[in-house]
Amino acid sequence: MANENTADYGPLELLFGTWKGDKGTDVSPEPDDDETSPYYETIIFERGGDLDNAATQVLAIARYHLIVKRKSNDEIIHDQVGYWLWDKENKTIMHSFTIPRGMAVLTTGKLHDAQWNDKKATFEVKAGKDSGIVQTDFMLRNAKTLEFTQKLTVSQTELSYSQTTALDIYGRKMDHTDENTLTKV
Repeated sequence: MANENTADYGPLELLFGTWKGDKGTDVSPEPDDDETSPYYETIIFERGGDLDNAATQVLAIARYHLIVKRKSNDEIIHDQVGYWLWDKENKTIMHSFTIPRGMAVLTTGKLHDAQWNDKKATFEVKAGKDSGIVQTDFMLRNAKTLEFTQKLTVSQTELSYSQTTALDIYGRKMDHTDENTLTKV
């Protein structure tokens, strides 16, 4: 890996630092009905440098850790680690993450010059039914993830996102949605 301070992070540059937000809304499936839960979260982004992939692709790496807590009882409801990756030559943004439920996701999206500058960037990524989602046999049988889409907008002081996880759970198909606005601290 190259030096984390000299890598060309492109649109990822805006992510680095600690972000906190308390305006989150989680709409998640429950056996009888969907549940809406207000939450707050902290995301810490760190520089990961860059690397050559198969000697021809250069990826800049932003690694992160995200913790989400329910407002009603301060209980951790989501713990996630992952990477945002930037392929400058192909103008491709990637988001890979794992959650401790036996699941890993790799999303991708194209990022056009009009979608970012040194003050603001908007990333739109998706993992589909046939690629980008790996889950345990238990999850496949009981809480299968079918698709994941995410839109993230970041500026020098604010990060907002909305995401939808299409699920097959409790004998029905439904969308699990999350959205929040965070501030850099």
